[in-house]
Amino acid sequence: MDKTENIIFPPSNYSLMGDYEVRCAGCDSSLPLHALTCPKDSSLPRTFYRSRKLEERPLSGIWRFMDWLPVKGPIEGLDSGPVTYKSRGLGRELGLGNLYISFNGCWPEIGARSATGSFKDLEAAPTLRMRKDLGNSSTLVVASAGNTARAFAQAASVAGQPVALVVPESAIKNLWITVEKGPLTIVSVKGDYFDAIQVAETISSLKGFSPEGGARNVARRDGMGTVVLDATLTLGKLPQHYFQAVGSGTGGIATWEASMRLIDDGRFGKALPRLHLAQSLPNAPIYYSWKGCSREFCPGATFDEVLFNRRPPYGMPGGVCDALKATDGDVYGISRQEAEEAKRLFESSEGIDILNAPAIAVAALASAARSGAIGRSDVVLLNITGGGLARLQEAMAKNCLEADIVVSKPEEAVNFMEGRY
Repeated sequence: MDKTENIIFPPSNYSLMGDYEVRCAGCDSSLPLHALTCPKDSSLPRTFYRSRKLEERPLSGIWRFMDWLPVKGPIEGLDSGPVTYKSRGLGRELGLGNLYISFNGCWPEIGARSATGSFKDLEAAPTLRMRKDLGNSSTLVVASAGNTARAFAQAASVAGQPVALVVPESAIKNLWITVEKGPLTIVSVKGDYFDAIQVAETISSLKGFSPEGGARNVARRDGMGTVVLDATLTLGKLPQHYFQAVGSGTGGIATWEASMRLIDDGRFGKALPRLHLAQSLPNAPIYYSWKGCSREFCPGATFDEVLFNRRPPYGMPGGVCDALKATDGDVYGISRQEAEEAKRLFESSEGIDILNAPAIAVAALASAARSGAIGRSDVVLLNITGGGLARLQEAMAKNCLEADIVVSKPEEAVNFMEGRY
């Protein structure tokens, strides 16, 4: 089915002041390049690029797609990027003849060289480069449950840009980098990811600090969108289906937006990939919203807590719900048992270890294959959002990071930051 009828592309005579413009996904008004919100509504900001054809630059990793990133150049030393390959083992096990995997982690044998083992590297690098291009020297405040914090810690240390990381206390054990620590301040919060977000919002309001923006950060979304760009160039066409485990759902939004640009290019097909997003039960707010039901959350009970975001960008214009509707998508709720089985299946059939989060996506893919939601010959893209930590640990020494302060209230973080900066 052609799902482009409700897509609004910039007309051919669309006038851009520079290499890209930021516009509101809801009212289409022009916004400042650094905008996280529209003053007229709650819609997400969205980028429109002068280059309407996907052209690769002779650069490494993510920077190959610089024409569709809101940056003026790369950051030396931050050159990881997605790697797409055709599955043999997992595709055979699931009976899928055209299963392609976007591997985002450390797997040198196929050219995957993520410094932190997660596709969050794709978000951190363009975010920091965009801030540099816009002359923003304030301290960036990032709330994270784990992988995002690790990616921003690595990127900030390489780039030498100040970042304040706000993470739940339980996430500190997973916070490490492979380089010497740069201008980082790490705030550990007694609570979950939601509590960390509240502390980060308070810190961001201080003079000299600014919020990273989460789903509202166009650099972050367009960085994630390079997954489908790389896959489309590998395939020569857009995939029919896209599977990913999500917490906020930002990766699904990014895939939708990048796919719209690829359709506008004119060379890769006219139909959007169908989004298949997956969440870890019982803490699955996007799944419950999409299915129209409610459920009490139980922190600590899910297979991977990094996928739990109590306030995902679901209902806002340009958000997760719009992306699902535009692509005729679906959301899967995955149990711990299903995820554990899927993790074992992927690792045994593909020969590489993966993080818990992408195991949720593998389980959703297996479910869709069993139910007939995808055809045996359909072209499917599975986003493995993190893996190869065993290879990474063999190749590089980890520099484990510690919290600069542990807080239970936002006011404690404010007092510490005001005294530190």
